[in-house]
Amino acid sequence: MTSQRDPDTVNLRLILVSGQTQDFTFSPNDSATDIARHVFENWPAGWEEESVSSPSILRLIFQGRFLHGNVTLGALKLPPGRTTVMHLVARETLPEPNSHGQRNREKTTESSCCLLL
Repeated sequence: MTSQRDPDTVNLRLILVSGQTQDFTFSPNDSATDIARHVFENWPAGWEEESVSSPSILRLIFQGRFLHGNVTLGALKLPPGRTTVMHLVARETLPEPNSHGQRNREKTTESSCCLLL
């Protein structure tokens, strides 16, 4: 890798649960699905023990959130030409956006824990 980076690309460092990493370069127009497919088709040599049967179960996590398939790198406003770190995990399904977490945020301060007589 050279010190001069293309400002029209997004460099991703993907981290597996095992802690192994690999750098990839993508276009800002690439979606999470595109990235998963590319990684599956170009599975790094050192990741054999972590291999999966299909790109459809590869999920990206960025800033603590799963990225849904149609989200592009450009939509995340990632800095072009710089390396961004994301986690790559194998998971069959994704939680619905704002499903459980949103309900918890909407709860009021009421409590059903104790009743004073």
